[in-house]
Amino acid sequence: MKKNANSLPTVKKVLKYLAKYRILFAISLVLAVIIVGFTLYIPILVGEAIDLAIGKGNVDFEQIFAILIKIGIISGITALLQWIMNVCNNRITFGIVRRLRRDAFKKIQELPLSYIDSNPIGDTISRVIGDVDQFTDGLLMGFSQLFTGVLTILGTLAFMLSINLSITLVVVVVTPLSLFVAAFIAKSTHSLFKKQSETRAEQTALIDEMIGEHKTVVAFSHEDEAAAEFDEINARLQKCSQKAVFYSSLTNPCTRFVNNLVYAGVALVGALISVSSGGAALTVGALTSLLNYANQYTKPFNEISGVITELQNALTCAGRVFELIDAPSEIPDAPDAHVLQNADVDGRVCIEDVEFSYSPDRELIKDFNLSIENGQRVAIVGPTGCGKTTVINLLMRFYGVDSGKIEVSGIETRDITRSSLRRSFGMVLQDTWLKNATIRDNIAMGKPDATDEEIVAAAKSAHAHSFIRQLPKGYDTVLGEDGGALSQGQKQLLCIARVLLCLPPMLILDEATSSIDTRTEMKIQDAFAKMMQGRTSFIVAHRLSTIKEADVILVMNNGRIIEKGDHRELLDRGGFYAELWNSQFES
Repeated sequence: MKKNANSLPTVKKVLKYLAKYRILFAISLVLAVIIVGFTLYIPILVGEAIDLAIGKGNVDFEQIFAILIKIGIISGITALLQWIMNVCNNRITFGIVRRLRRDAFKKIQELPLSYIDSNPIGDTISRVIGDVDQFTDGLLMGFSQLFTGVLTILGTLAFMLSINLSITLVVVVVTPLSLFVAAFIAKSTHSLFKKQSETRAEQTALIDEMIGEHKTVVAFSHEDEAAAEFDEINARLQKCSQKAVFYSSLTNPCTRFVNNLVYAGVALVGALISVSSGGAALTVGALTSLLNYANQYTKPFNEISGVITELQNALTCAGRVFELIDAPSEIPDAPDAHVLQNADVDGRVCIEDVEFSYSPDRELIKDFNLSIENGQRVAIVGPTGCGKTTVINLLMRFYGVDSGKIEVSGIETRDITRSSLRRSFGMVLQDTWLKNATIRDNIAMGKPDATDEEIVAAAKSAHAHSFIRQLPKGYDTVLGEDGGALSQGQKQLLCIARVLLCLPPMLILDEATSSIDTRTEMKIQDAFAKMMQGRTSFIVAHRLSTIKEADVILVMNNGRIIEKGDHRELLDRGGFYAELWNSQFES
């Protein structure tokens, strides 16, 4: 079959994964040859047995019995070798799939944040799980049926040639029609299976989003709209799946029709030869063997046509997985990148002429300049979308600047390893993240070797100790996905405790107390005040009451610093900050 041009790169990549299992593959191929040889030898034995039973009084029971024993032994050996070959094929297939999923997950860890932000999470999940499963089915079918099918076709022709040349030519003449039908249908279904995979990924992305944000969906009575959107995608998936399955299902009946023509041709020509020669040129047993071979010869075409259809689907799914694996990774640190030690961090941060945008057609950060001294508390305020969180992303090198530079302790961040740079910052964000582990493990995430006393002290400083003690197993309570049944405020307290345990030289607080009640917030602010002493701190806040004590307040709008000063200076100036303050606190 002529491969689709889009499938060739994918096939080459699959073969690279297969190379590690070349020994098992060779064993499987040798076993396939032996199995096909034994399978095709049985019709000859059957034909010999039939010839020994023709003619009144000519039945040779002793030789027939010996042939039947031989057939039984060969069939038993064939079954055993088939089992061994299946074991080899399973090891090859699931070994490749294991490595494929491992590489895909490893790639996810290496992808830049821009990829995660610009691609639906559900689509990525669909590639790693659903598409790999589809690829597995096609690959396993290919190993288990494709090789034996091709060998059966070649072996059958060889055995038929040894019996009668004329009948073999009948088979060879009709065969290309079956190949043409299978190739035409398989080529036509490739685009349909690709569309099916893409639509399935779109559906997975929607399901992931709706389940992940179910509370929001319910709170805004968005259930009907979500169901309608799902129904629309589901209807498209049904339509494209039906087309793909329908057209691919045509392969089997079409090739079966051609194969029946082959069988009929063998029967007709063989009968004429046998009758005209009186059995001299072709015995009844030989004709029976040829008919068996004709049936065995046509059967692989039906199987191969189904395998080709599955392989088209498998290669389409594999292509989507390889798109993920081949996606550009985050630019690695330079070989001579500086490893920043906490003891070396003096807290100075300098941002010079920085420009940045998430997309070329939408400018965000422009001519951004800032100089921060050690121990200063810097608050960043402004309306939604003004670039506050973007500044934090640039500081942490989650994104790289388009132009300009950012220096920490006199070293440009591009010359610092990402891991050491990020270890120098402690982050408490508005969005919490807790893993499926005990509370103790979640607090100690940044300091795995912390003692129980240190963990408890950090929890007390974050005012999380009291609610942790009330849980069934205290610090050994295992949290579910993203904190399980804990309230948003409790989850945020655990994240604060996590930072308090590590106490890195610089801090980033992005709406860190947004989910905490006022009374607890006052206690947390005291804990933050102690934590920020002597540490450069960046505080992003919408509630201006939380940043009154900041040394420097940066007021941002449209990606630029439009005002700068402390709380009193900015109020006296009567500018944009004063308007924000008055809008929150005017009676």
